[in-house]
Amino acid sequence: MNPLPSRRAVLAALLAFGCVASVQAQSDKPLRMIVPLAAGSTVDAVARAIAPGFSKATGHPVVVENIVGAGGIPGTTQVTKAPKDGLTLGMISSNHVINPGIYKTIPYDSLKDITPIAVLATVPLVLVVNPSVPVKSVKELIAYAKANPGKLNYGSAGNGSTLHLAGELLVSETGIDMKHVPYRGTGPLITDLIGGQVQLGFVSISQVGPQVKAGTLRALAVSTPARSAALPEVPTVAESGVPKYSFDAWIALIGPAGLPKSIVDSDYAAVKSAMAAPEAQGVLAAQGLTVMDTGPELAPAFFQSELTKHQKLVKQSGATLD
Repeated sequence: MNPLPSRRAVLAALLAFGCVASVQAQSDKPLRMIVPLAAGSTVDAVARAIAPGFSKATGHPVVVENIVGAGGIPGTTQVTKAPKDGLTLGMISSNHVINPGIYKTIPYDSLKDITPIAVLATVPLVLVVNPSVPVKSVKELIAYAKANPGKLNYGSAGNGSTLHLAGELLVSETGIDMKHVPYRGTGPLITDLIGGQVQLGFVSISQVGPQVKAGTLRALAVSTPARSAALPEVPTVAESGVPKYSFDAWIALIGPAGLPKSIVDSDYAAVKSAMAAPEAQGVLAAQGLTVMDTGPELAPAFFQSELTKHQKLVKQSGATLD
């Protein structure tokens, strides 16, 4: 006797006929959504915001599980080794394409051992300086740095972090001489930016928005190709005299390699539905994110492009962690 079709198979069939994924049959098997970063991070906030809608669309209870350490490698490893039944997914960040350059060994291939489902959003960064630095624009910063080589320090959340590479790209594109100061996380970095122990750095907008508005940090430019709705008055680095500059972090949903197309398609429909929910939209706006719609057809090329870009920056920076 043929087994009854699975919940996901039914969903995939509905999608093939252009129907909305709204079948409500429930399964008692939970779906693990692994976040290889700490609770409270931007990636974690997005995962928890979409979990209710994703559960409703797929029919599985969704459990968000934080597995931290080593730039997200332990958590991502569990995703790559999971069964190809769609019950273990990963919510990852740009670290995924940075790690191969800063760690000597990783127990998986960042492209071959995953199935990209969707790139969900980008995380705009803002270049901020301590008010004691006598500059009010990127052009003034470049002029000041060239007149005072080696005097400025730029901080980051650690060697090889997205914040480090955002700063490295600025150094590369402008030829200025600044010293990199790695911190153990964004919290200590922001504290020292405000205190003046480090003069400047790239930080996610959501983490320094209040300080920018209060005047304890000065925003010079955002890293993305277009201005951010969260700081519309702040220009981009590109329009501030560095035309080739473009950098942002991102968040993506993945599964293990070889995930069946029916599951990939249903998960893509589910995550789009979940992100459109008002509650999720509120979280995305609060985090200052720019929503993307890069599905399973385009996501692999995106991953390849980002891997190439970030590996070049990692090599240029000389960052290493083991």
